[in-house]
Amino acid sequence: MKANLRILCIFLGVSSICLGAKPPQGFKAIFNGKDLSGWWGLKTEDPAKWMALSPAELEKKKKASLVDINKHWKVVNGVLVNDGKGLYLSTVKNYKDFELLVDYKTVAGADSGIYLRGVPQVQIWDSLDKGKWNLGADKGSGGLWNNGKAGAPGRDPLVHADKPFGQWNSFRITMKGTLVTVLLNDKLVVDKAPLNNYWDRKTPASTRKPLIGKGPIQLQTHGGEISWRNIFVKELSAPSSD
Repeated sequence: MKANLRILCIFLGVSSICLGAKPPQGFKAIFNGKDLSGWWGLKTEDPAKWMALSPAELEKKKKASLVDINKHWKVVNGVLVNDGKGLYLSTVKNYKDFELLVDYKTVAGADSGIYLRGVPQVQIWDSLDKGKWNLGADKGSGGLWNNGKAGAPGRDPLVHADKPFGQWNSFRITMKGTLVTVLLNDKLVVDKAPLNNYWDRKTPASTRKPLIGKGPIQLQTHGGEISWRNIFVKELSAPSSD
């Protein structure tokens, strides 16, 4: 039965995004398909600041965040669903260098993304929203939008790779040091571009503080329902203890 399902997935061209897929070799699932174990909630906030909290203060912050998370996030038939509101779902574990596989499906008007080490972000657009074409939405998803103005390395995707609404999209994101490579639906959209330090973005590049060494993976919610599934990570450096 499983072999037949795999053949069907390959035939349909969605081998990496079949619901209930097992992690590829070397990867681990960070969403168990049942509940929100291993996750908490954050906003767009400098991870260095909450990492500096005392253990007791950090635990208090995590517990408080789960009240909001449980209002806006739920698991439906093995899929993470967010209503477009609330805190961003963030891994409890912090990551250094990693490869991330994740599938998403969104709706018209939504504007979302994936934070790497708690830093914004691999952008997810509604590329049909003409009201955001001036921001680059017409170019499609997958770019490192917070890298700066149009023309900044990695800011806009190399190609438009979004699938129509109602279909699942599949990201393959690799982060090594400060360099990020993004494939969206098997198309290269960012090729080893440095992720800028959002928290020191107004400082000239020559004196800008280095990007944080490790941090959480965050699934942003912003403006419309978004669903996520098959979230797998392979650490490319020694696994962190947290």
